[in-house]
Amino acid sequence: MQAGSNKSDDHRYDDLIARALTTEGGHLSIGRGGFILWYDDSARLSGSDADPIKAACIGAGLLVIDSRGLDFAAVVRLALQGPMIAVGIPPDPVPYGPFRPASRVRGLRGIS
Repeated sequence: MQAGSNKSDDHRYDDLIARALTTEGGHLSIGRGGFILWYDDSARLSGSDADPIKAACIGAGLLVIDSRGLDFAAVVRLALQGPMIAVGIPPDPVPYGPFRPASRVRGLRGIS
């Protein structure tokens, strides 16, 4: 490898973080399995060494969601029932009719 041909570890994510900062909904999510940096329209970078990119994102002012310290049941509940983040696209409207979560639960209770 030639000297100067690679970025130092401290700045290897700078370009992608800058793109995430300009993307509506861009963020870094960290869980027990690693990290995902969401940037551009449906573009993402994943990896397992979360601490260096977490520090870089916080330093740049990017939203960081780190669920590693949360109770696992709470994380599962949020993933299944909580809101999702729209990245690079406008958020979907709230579901109505048969797709509303309360309707599905009532409908499922009536099925035996």
